[in-house]
Amino acid sequence: MAGRTAGRKTGAKSGPAGRGLKTPALAPVAANANAAPAHATRAGFSKKTIALVYDFDGTLSPRPMQEYSFLPQLGIDAKDFWSECTALAKARQADPLITYMHLMYKKAKEKGLVVDRDALVAQGASVELYPGVTEWFDEIGAYVNLRAETHGITLRHYLISSGLTEIIEGTAIARHFHNVFASEYWFEPYETPFPKRVITDTGKTQYLFRINKGIEDLGESINGHMPESERPIPWPNMIYFGDGETDVPSMALMKKSGGAAIAVHTPGASSKTCEELFRAGRVDFYAGADYRRGSDLFKRTCLLLDRILADIRVREEVWGLESGG
Repeated sequence: MAGRTAGRKTGAKSGPAGRGLKTPALAPVAANANAAPAHATRAGFSKKTIALVYDFDGTLSPRPMQEYSFLPQLGIDAKDFWSECTALAKARQADPLITYMHLMYKKAKEKGLVVDRDALVAQGASVELYPGVTEWFDEIGAYVNLRAETHGITLRHYLISSGLTEIIEGTAIARHFHNVFASEYWFEPYETPFPKRVITDTGKTQYLFRINKGIEDLGESINGHMPESERPIPWPNMIYFGDGETDVPSMALMKKSGGAAIAVHTPGASSKTCEELFRAGRVDFYAGADYRRGSDLFKRTCLLLDRILADIRVREEVWGLESGG
């Protein structure tokens, strides 16, 4: 849909590494409360971090985040806005994501609406989430804690979105993400906000590699070769959640690399796109975007987590034999 195409994503954490403005609230989530201290964990095997990676618009939230507060404040119909973005990008042969960020500011300036970081963060409070999303992170963490049979398991949640970092920071779930990679404005150097980061559909895959390689500082290049054995979060320890065509590159990368992917659709709405992704082998499962315990999405995610946990145990046992343990 036009809104998704014109979205953007951010990278927020607790220092200058992620999106350039990290906050302590976006800290790692330990899934196993009974995990042994670092000195008690076998030093040679450390591939015990599980990463759940999410798209935002259409995946965690029913509609593009700009439609909940920003566009209503301007009195602009969402459909008309996204149509104008698409037409303008086509006419100027411009990137659709940069076009939407430019048009947001232009429309706001015409209406006398202030566009700064604080204003956008405040808009995050009005973003609607799918059923169960608010509780999902703790519930999934509790499940991993219950099912983990090896010490040192850690669960992390990441967000990779073409939506706005600033709005995401204001949502009720921002604190659950270890890192957020999304589009972002650069306010300080210019009177007019300028895109600081734009995350495209294919550009999302860069951030999957950053998670995989443990290079989340955007000032560091990820192009250097790193053997699979040295990557802190192996592909098989990762699950990607998305809702449509904009997520296909990420889903394809996950599946090809040994990870897993789940496609979601609005509960009660057509699942045609998800079914097509499933038949094409792009995803392991699909389900309605109902994140409550007991839902199809929850149960299918737990099946994949069980497989990941079992695989970690197998790889740790093999490591023990290879190291003479």
